[in-house]
Amino acid sequence: MPKPLKVQKKTKADDLFAASLPKARQTAAAARGGSAEAGYTARDIEVLEGLEPVRRRPGMYIGGTDEKALHHLFAEVIDNAMDEALAGHATFIEVELGNDGFLTVSDNGRGIPVDPHPKFPKKSALEVIMCTLHAGGKFDSKVYETSGGLHGVGVSVVNALSSLLEVEVARNQQLYKMSFERGHPKGKLQDLGKVHNRRGTRVRFKPDADIFGAKAAFKPQRLFKMARSKAYLFGGVEIRWRCAPELLRGVDDVPAEDTFHFPGGLKDYLAAAIHADTLVHPDIFAGKSGRTGAHGACEWAVAWTADADGFLSSYCNTIPTQDGGTHEAGIRSAMLRGLKDHAERVNQGKRAASITSEDVMVGAAVMLSVFVREPEFQGQTKDRLATAEAQKIVEQSVKDPFDHWLSGNPVQANRLLDFVIERADERVRRRQEKEVARKTAVRKLRLPGKLADCSNTAAEGSELFIVEGDSAGGSAKQARDRKTQAVLPLRGKILNVASAGKDKLAGNQQIADLMQAIGCGTLAHYRQEDLRYARIIIMTDADVDGAHIASLLITFFYRQMPRLIDEGHLYLAVPPLYRLTHGAKTVYARDDGHRDALLKSEFNANAKVDIGRFKGLGEMMPAQLKETTMDPNKRNLLRVVLLADDREGTADSVERLMGNKAEARFAFISDKAEFASEELLDV
Repeated sequence: MPKPLKVQKKTKADDLFAASLPKARQTAAAARGGSAEAGYTARDIEVLEGLEPVRRRPGMYIGGTDEKALHHLFAEVIDNAMDEALAGHATFIEVELGNDGFLTVSDNGRGIPVDPHPKFPKKSALEVIMCTLHAGGKFDSKVYETSGGLHGVGVSVVNALSSLLEVEVARNQQLYKMSFERGHPKGKLQDLGKVHNRRGTRVRFKPDADIFGAKAAFKPQRLFKMARSKAYLFGGVEIRWRCAPELLRGVDDVPAEDTFHFPGGLKDYLAAAIHADTLVHPDIFAGKSGRTGAHGACEWAVAWTADADGFLSSYCNTIPTQDGGTHEAGIRSAMLRGLKDHAERVNQGKRAASITSEDVMVGAAVMLSVFVREPEFQGQTKDRLATAEAQKIVEQSVKDPFDHWLSGNPVQANRLLDFVIERADERVRRRQEKEVARKTAVRKLRLPGKLADCSNTAAEGSELFIVEGDSAGGSAKQARDRKTQAVLPLRGKILNVASAGKDKLAGNQQIADLMQAIGCGTLAHYRQEDLRYARIIIMTDADVDGAHIASLLITFFYRQMPRLIDEGHLYLAVPPLYRLTHGAKTVYARDDGHRDALLKSEFNANAKVDIGRFKGLGEMMPAQLKETTMDPNKRNLLRVVLLADDREGTADSVERLMGNKAEARFAFISDKAEFASEELLDV
């Protein structure tokens, strides 16, 4: 005989679970006399078709709806024209910005096909390309050997996010035209008749104010620079620029008409970028390769500057790869091997044995452009190249020319080698040096290699930003005011000095770099007059990991430099965790509560606000980081203070939470368990 079922008593956990259900679902379920799950049916599953996903979630395709995303539309269109030039079918590209807000990009390539598409016989190929995601001629290498538009979504995304887009195609001396409104055709493909002395594609479009905001408009300065950079990247193309004069009032350095054609390519580009800098080697190392193997080619230009920060700007198929990738690894490896080989040739092998690619890149200004068949990028915005073959292509292309370049002028090559070895020696010495004074007229200051120092030589008015990782450090270096703001990137979480012994503390490189950069010494050796910066600002990600890193750094300063805190020099930056965007309006929120408050106070109740969550400081654009966290006129800083009336309590808390007694932390967590569970329930 089966046992009767036991009826369990309702518990507090049951109440908590019920309370966690949205009230609307509970009410609806109660009205139906059933469970909340019964209200979730197949009718609730929404299927987005055509270009509707782009309009609904533009951030997935162009990174957001801000100014950068707006200009990404231009990048997508001109990249298609550049692909025609790279394939040898176009010799010029025209860019025109009108005072009506329309941007026009034309080329004299083959023109988009207009014949019926085999899979959609009632539609022209032009309509399929403009209205269908993942449709294009670049998914294999038959039509384009190398191209930048690889995902087949570029121009269709532009179409989806434009209030009006018009395409004219001249093929076989016949002119065709088709218009679209917010991604939908306004009619059939029109045959406008015969046309002579014209071929190629002309795309004219205006961004949709419903997506980017009523005041959003293309910036002539930004378009001008983007168009000029494309001409540098492919010396065989001529780019013609025109802009309505009305849009240039108050705009400097942007002419109404100009023509870009740079046969020297990247060498011309780099020469213009570093024209005022002093070079270690007077000549620019530049060159280009044809096909390396069966998959690609590259072009490069490198110079070493003695008095300026270096940079590495890279491109793949004329697409800027802001986050680097495998091609950058290739040129680093080639130059390191080349300098070491040169050192062996001049009997300097032992001196050069310790140099690394990081030493070679200090002060190096590098322009690198690769052309790769079917490259792989991380993400639709193509900021990082992931093609493994690209590293081999660049290494093989650069290594031999670099060897010849060094051998051709041994005196200058030796000067470059000495420059790099000096950087390596400084890096090695940093492992042993713990303290350093500010630069004086008679003593050369040696600072951590990753420190980007400010030009101000006085502590007053100077700031040091301590950031976590090279990615965040790169953004901070671009966002800073070079005159007064220095940036020191640290790798990962620093040593917990509250639980580490003296030997471990003395051997920690990150702690050594930090003390060298600050310059004032520690504990009994602390010297206020040697402090190099008036403000030491801890700038970490606005998440749990960032809070942990900040706690470790505060512990370090509390234990090793308590006077730094007493005298008011230690601060915490307050970076945002969220970006809230609707149209042209963008605000930033520091946490979940601030986000919810801003949604109510800054936007209408029915507004479709695009909420982006920053994964970290390294994901933020330099302009965003400057605006929200580093600009003294806009930022918020929290000063770290020690309560004068509870010094013993502070010392006890630091020891309990950061010391080496795990049982003390366990007791703290146990005492706060109820509070922690309430927090989790709120989440």
